[in-house]
Amino acid sequence: MPRARLPRRHLVAAVSVATATAAVVAVTASAGAVSTQDQARSAVQGGKAKNVILLIGDGMGDSEITLARDYTVGAGGRLDMDRFPMTGAYTTYAVHKDGTPEYVTDSAASGSGWATGVKTVNGRISKTPDTDKAVPTILELAQKGGFATGSVTTAELTDATPAVLASHATDRSCQGPADMASCPTDTIAQGGPGSIAEQSVDHRVDVLLGGGKQRFDQKVTDGKYKGQTVTEQAQKLGYQVVTDDASLKAAKGDKPLLGLFAPGNVPTEWTGKAAAVGGTAPQRCVTSNPDRPAATPNLADQTAKAIQLLEDRQQARHANKGFFLQVEGASIDKRDHAADPCGQIGETAAFDRAVKVARAYAAKHPDTLVVTTADHGHTSQIVPVEATPPGLSSTLVTDEGQPLKVNYSTNTPGQSQEHTGTEVRIAAQGPQAYRVLGVTDQTDLFTTLREALGVR
Repeated sequence: MPRARLPRRHLVAAVSVATATAAVVAVTASAGAVSTQDQARSAVQGGKAKNVILLIGDGMGDSEITLARDYTVGAGGRLDMDRFPMTGAYTTYAVHKDGTPEYVTDSAASGSGWATGVKTVNGRISKTPDTDKAVPTILELAQKGGFATGSVTTAELTDATPAVLASHATDRSCQGPADMASCPTDTIAQGGPGSIAEQSVDHRVDVLLGGGKQRFDQKVTDGKYKGQTVTEQAQKLGYQVVTDDASLKAAKGDKPLLGLFAPGNVPTEWTGKAAAVGGTAPQRCVTSNPDRPAATPNLADQTAKAIQLLEDRQQARHANKGFFLQVEGASIDKRDHAADPCGQIGETAAFDRAVKVARAYAAKHPDTLVVTTADHGHTSQIVPVEATPPGLSSTLVTDEGQPLKVNYSTNTPGQSQEHTGTEVRIAAQGPQAYRVLGVTDQTDLFTTLREALGVR
């Protein structure tokens, strides 16, 4: 069929708009070109990194990033995570016990992939898929190499993504001493390393910040610390323990730090109406959460404090090595599961502010590798406003004053929405950042981190 021809007046108007738009794009691109090109040249040079900051947006696929961008800075705007000089994609699949692919991963298997360089079965924490043997993690290698180490999360510190760094468990559910039903051979009574909480403090990670106080309040059932809570175990191991923003700010770097800011997951920053069958009335998100205690530190402040403490730890040791830090925005995933677009967007925005902190530090310390990525894709999709999609949907009114419709249809309404098996974005700056270019796999990130730190 021949293409319809526009009337001349419409054609002239369209060309004028396109020309003006192209001019704006050209000005915007040239304004940031110098710094981006300089960062790119530095990244391509490779070399070793003194510090590595890995930022994980849990469940933060391209749709989740786009949704947060559209709502907060506009369709033509850019988030801080959009400003890295090197951007690629990586595959996220898990495996079955026989090594065949499991196309949709959970956070345990995906995190184990970048933490160890070995793919495993869903639900397993930094262990082999077949023989259930512990595999050394990038945090453990960094510690042996003389680096300070830290982990920050908005989930429980015993949740899958932080757990993959400092523990080895047959099943991700084995978070505290009272939660070991699925990990009988991991118990201290059977000669194992204990729960994820026990292992995390026993590893003497320099900085641990997140939720999950309920796990650390559980009593150890066997071994040297039997009858004591995991928090008491941590204190015996030299940890200072903080529970709110004021005590976090006052913490010094002379001791390792355990920060527990919620009984479970840290409450989200934003709230709003969840998606519903047939959609919702247009809504603006509420950028405060009455269920979030005022004394709860935000993710960006935790990231900045963790960096400061890790630097202080190395200075106190008179060490010439830097640090390895992982930062997780966990509830992007959790609110995606709940089909809660406002909670999801607010957590993505909070994560992006942590990315800004990391990039600002790297600007002053160019020997720092900063990587941001996700562990897997998720369910949210931006659809036409006039669409009537199956499942759950919600219409938002963005900061640009425009309607934006979000759909959640990876499971039956009323059930938890599911992960997807798509590849996800990975972006980086600093030494070895060029390794993220193209399409790689999650296990390749382990090699990138290991090469940057120069550890074996």
